[in-house]
Amino acid sequence: MNKRTKIELAIVAVIAVILIFVLPALNASGAVSNFTINVWGKYLCYAILAISVDLLWGYTGLLSLGQALFFALGGYMMGMHLMRMIGDLGQYKKPIPDFLVFLGWEQLPSFWVPFSSFAFSMLMVIVLPAIVATAFGYLAFRSRIKGVYFSILTQALTYGAALMFFRNDMLLGGNNGFTDFKFLLGADVRDAGTQRGLFIASAIVLIAVYGFCRWLTTTKFGLVQRAVRDSETRVLFSGYAAANYKLFVFVVCSVIAGIAGALYVPQVGIINPSEMQPDKSLEIIVWVAVGGRGTLLGPVIGAVAINALKSWATRAYPDLWLIILGGLFILVVLFMPKGIVGLPAQIRGFFAKRKSTETPAAAQPSPTAP
Repeated sequence: MNKRTKIELAIVAVIAVILIFVLPALNASGAVSNFTINVWGKYLCYAILAISVDLLWGYTGLLSLGQALFFALGGYMMGMHLMRMIGDLGQYKKPIPDFLVFLGWEQLPSFWVPFSSFAFSMLMVIVLPAIVATAFGYLAFRSRIKGVYFSILTQALTYGAALMFFRNDMLLGGNNGFTDFKFLLGADVRDAGTQRGLFIASAIVLIAVYGFCRWLTTTKFGLVQRAVRDSETRVLFSGYAAANYKLFVFVVCSVIAGIAGALYVPQVGIINPSEMQPDKSLEIIVWVAVGGRGTLLGPVIGAVAINALKSWATRAYPDLWLIILGGLFILVVLFMPKGIVGLPAQIRGFFAKRKSTETPAAAQPSPTAP
C-alpha cells in the first residue's frame, strides 16, 4: 500500500466518522438543522451514484449516459413500496381517497401486490436494474459496441424507457410519479428521527460502496478492467473475454445506482420520470469529471460540491446555473484534467517543472579561460 492510498483511506475514515456519528449527533442535539441533514442525505445518494459512473467510466472506459435510468428504477421500486404503506389500495371502492385520485385507480393492479413487503421491494431494487443492465449489456458488448456509440445507445435506452413505461399510462403514476409518502417500516418518513436514520443509512452505504469498489479495483479483475480501458484489443489478444468483464462491471454499477435511488426517494419525498431525463445523466458525468475520474474519492467530492453549488446558484442566480455548470466543465477539461483530487499533484508538478527550468546562475559552469 503506497503513501497516497494510505492518505486517501485516512481521509475516508475521517469522513465516515463525521457522517455516521458526528453529524447525526449534532442533529439530535439541535446544533445541525433537520433541513441540513435532509439535503446532505440527498448529496450522499448522489455520491453513491457518482461512484457507479466512475467505476464504469474511469476504470473501464465505458461512458454510460444511462445511469440515471438505473437510479430511477431503484427509486421507483422504493416508491411503490412507500405508496403501499399509505394504505391497502385493494380495500377501496368508489369514491377512493383523495390522496389516491391522481393514480386513477379503483382497484390495486396485480403487480403492485408484492410491494407491500419491504424485503421484496428491496430485492427488486437490486434485481430489476440488474436484469435491465444484463439484457442491454449482453446485446451491446456481444456486438462490440463501444465508444461514443455505446454512450448514445445508453442515452437512447434511458429516454425510451421514460417514454414507454413511465410517462405513459403504465400504472406507474405517469408524469406525476409517486409522492406524499407516509411510512417506512412503521416510521413516519417526515419525522426528524427517520430522516436522520436515512442519512446514516446513506452514509454507511456510501462507505461500503467505496470500500467494495476500492477492493475490486485492486484485484486481478481490476487490472484487467483497466487494461480494457487502455487497450481492449490487447486484452482480446491476451486471451481474456473483454465483453464478460465489461458486462459484469456494467451490471454491478447498475445495482449500485439502483440502491442510491432507493435511498434517495424517501429523503426527497418524490420520484417521477424527470429523474431519468438525458440532462440528469450528463450532469452525473460533470460530477465525476470535476471530482476526478478514475479515483473513486474524486466523484464523491465532485457530486457533493456540484450539488451544493447548484443549491446555492439556483437560488441566487437561477437563470445562470446551466451556464455556470457548463463553464465549470470546460474549465476542468482544459485546465484540470485530473479534477479536484488531482489538483495538488498538478500544482506540485507545475512548481517542480518551473524550478527545474530556472537554474541559478551560480550553478552554471563559468567559461574556461583561453
